Amino acid sequence: MSDSQWELLPPLPHGGKRAVQTLVIGGGIVGLACALRLQSAGQQVLLIEHERLAAGASRGNAGALAFADVLPLASPGILRQAPRWLLDPLGPLSLRPAYTPAMLPWLWKFWRASRPARVAASTQAQAMLLAQSAAEWPALLRLAGAESQLRDGGNLHLYDNAAQWRAALAGWEQRAAHGVAFQAIEGSHPIAALQPGLNPAIQHAVFTPHWQTVEDPLLLCRSLAQAFLARGGRLARASARSLLPEARGLLLQLGDDSLLLAQRVLLCAGPWSHRLAASLGERFPLETERGYNTTLPPGAFALRRQLSFPGHGFVVTPIAGGVRVGGAVEFAGLRAAPNYARADAMLAKARRFLPGLRTDGGTQWMGCRPSLPDSLPVIGPSPADGRLFYAFGHGHLGLTQAAATAALATAWATTQALPPTAFAPSRFL
Repeated sequence: MSDSQWELLPPLPHGGKRAVQTLVIGGGIVGLACALRLQSAGQQVLLIEHERLAAGASRGNAGALAFADVLPLASPGILRQAPRWLLDPLGPLSLRPAYTPAMLPWLWKFWRASRPARVAASTQAQAMLLAQSAAEWPALLRLAGAESQLRDGGNLHLYDNAAQWRAALAGWEQRAAHGVAFQAIEGSHPIAALQPGLNPAIQHAVFTPHWQTVEDPLLLCRSLAQAFLARGGRLARASARSLLPEARGLLLQLGDDSLLLAQRVLLCAGPWSHRLAASLGERFPLETERGYNTTLPPGAFALRRQLSFPGHGFVVTPIAGGVRVGGAVEFAGLRAAPNYARADAMLAKARRFLPGLRTDGGTQWMGCRPSLPDSLPVIGPSPADGRLFYAFGHGHLGLTQAAATAALATAWATTQALPPTAFAPSRFL
């Protein structure tokens, strides 16, 4: 595909009631992974996207295959930290006052999902999905011809005070119980051996050797799309408005009032997915966690691997030869204007922890992560119509979990195999 195709996909031809075998709605990493796997399994697939491919979080994320992130965000630990974070308008967590009433139902469900029994079940499900993704990503990369885009090197979680470190150790032991390998490190010298140039005041770290990153998440999405097209898949620009069941399939009404008839539909539209599901009467508590970053040009810092700062909610990642500084969570809905002061605040913190970081010449970005209150995605057929398959709500782990989601979707489309019940849409309906 040319760069111009990436900026604006060719529109779907208007008129008539057109029929397709398998329709994928959403051109982010999850939709592209599903489309490629389905096309490779012998399905005839059309993928539609209302804007451009990888337009949202799939374009600007931190590029991590975070197989160690088995602990759900919905947990007592996050609840304990949230009040302190919310007091800082530019801190790791922000809730815009005008959006608070709309968030209350989601926050109530998040609180309920943070009870110990629910957290244990969510952790088990998350670990299962991440393990499957770790097993599936090599095959997906081979399909896309993108094996060279994978970067080994692990991740260094850094704690700038002893209190943060002590509070984090219990979580690391929980990860170990689910097979996550890690090394606890104390002292600035052994930490500097893994990443020179850090502020020597950082005395505590955890190294996860099996954490991986990709060269550039946008480049990876392009590779998936090119492989999909090479196998006969089709891409088009179209806006999905509503779904209507018919005897012959699912009828999709598009934004221009034209119609598409599909034998099966995969809904992978990220933070917009719940709007289309609602046309079938299925309402999901899907919210958007807005994240910010700044991508600095090559030469900004000699970064050996991804660095995480859990106490401050951001990461520093090598991306396409440069450095990306980003993360944090802002609840403000899909339409509010970006507040790039949040990106500036993270960049200033990164400079404090990496004194040699050159912060000039960066490009700022904001994107929306689709998140459900129990920190697990919805993966499975719709209770309203079994020809519709939901695959959305991956939160911070869309890139990481895309390969497993694609495998589960393909198994459903080809053998009617159902995903694990932990991800079933019915848990919200």
